[in-house]
Amino acid sequence: MTAAPDAVALRHVVPGHRYRTLDVPVDGGALRVGVWDPVDADGVVAPDAPTLLAVHGITASHLAWPLLAGELPGVRVVAPDLRGRGRSRDLPGPCGMTRHADDVAAVARAVADGPVPVLGHSMGGFVAVTLADRHPDVVAGLLLVDGGVPLPEPPGLDPAATPAERLRAVLGPAADRLRRTFPDAEAYQSFWSQHPAFTAVWGPAVLDYVDYDLVATPDGLRPASNPEAVAADALDLHDGGPVAGALARLERPTTLLRAPRGLLDEPSPLYDPAHMARWTQRAPALRPRDVPDVNHYTIIMGRDGSAAVAAETRALLGARTEEVR
Repeated sequence: MTAAPDAVALRHVVPGHRYRTLDVPVDGGALRVGVWDPVDADGVVAPDAPTLLAVHGITASHLAWPLLAGELPGVRVVAPDLRGRGRSRDLPGPCGMTRHADDVAAVARAVADGPVPVLGHSMGGFVAVTLADRHPDVVAGLLLVDGGVPLPEPPGLDPAATPAERLRAVLGPAADRLRRTFPDAEAYQSFWSQHPAFTAVWGPAVLDYVDYDLVATPDGLRPASNPEAVAADALDLHDGGPVAGALARLERPTTLLRAPRGLLDEPSPLYDPAHMARWTQRAPALRPRDVPDVNHYTIIMGRDGSAAVAAETRALLGARTEEVR
């Protein structure tokens, strides 16, 4: 584990925390990891602070988490860029939930001496469930946020659809964005500022997230997420992938926080109640609960959503976290 050579300068400063990045060796290279260390009034890092491992979604990065870190005083938040995303974008394939789970297990072992609570948003929830199944020694508990349960098949999707077609059916415009080029950072910011899911939460934290997602390539400025990695991962997001079996084997009661609005702030959630009811029958350890007035993104990237996720996180961390508040 080494300090990253190009730590990111951020607009949004998380109160009570100091931000840094590090690189964790994994198969094929190094995984970039963001860390928000809790500090006291004198700026001294608390060496014995509890650690939370947070895993982002399918086209996101570790900069999805600063608002949550700000809601968790006294807690160290550790968040990797998954393989094929952010500054881990050039790690080789294959991808998939099993590969990501093995990568995240390496991060957990690098930053903690024992098991840690793991939070996963969207595809990060799938990774977290697979991690708990494959590497139970590193997981002290799970919290799933609008993810981790196999998605319903998109209506009308051809069973023989390619990974790219399947991805487009699930993500819509987000999938097309990955292959676009942008003339400069301002153009990319403008693109995101018009996204209906972000209009109510646009600010420094989201700008940091957007700027970090843009990288220079021979073809111009493009989103950091590798389209091939994202398309390959999409194959594991439905029934029949590795997550269904892992959920069936899940024994510890696990909260799943659900957003009532979708990826475009539409009133159709990622998981409708009937779908969730079927899955709670198949995986009795799941405990679904709605977070009001959030969409798939603002459940972690808006202040109300982050506060709700933080409250559930503190319950997962237990009495030790309450003592440091």
